[in-house]
Amino acid sequence: MLIQNLAIVVLAGFTGFLVISKVPNTLHTPLMSATNAIHGIVVLGAVLVLGMGVGDDVVSGIILFVAVVFGAINVVGGFVVTDRMLGMFKQKPGTSSKGKADK
Repeated sequence: MLIQNLAIVVLAGFTGFLVISKVPNTLHTPLMSATNAIHGIVVLGAVLVLGMGVGDDVVSGIILFVAVVFGAINVVGGFVVTDRMLGMFKQKPGTSSKGKADK
């Protein structure tokens, strides 16, 4: 059973890498925002599972807690990166729409 689960994880990682590497740069920011929102729902589900006490032993509780922390770091970091990328397209104060400085 462990070998099958490891094979699924390896194949899923390989497939994800191939899919993501084919995404053009213009679609990266919108897709990143969408996946961060979906991952936020996953983190919420993990918090609910942790709160319901599904992992009765200490090891399961620690693994669930670490998964929630890593997921939350991923969501917050993804939104920070997305905000910075979108900030590159905002107009700077003191410039007109043509890119010349206003006087």
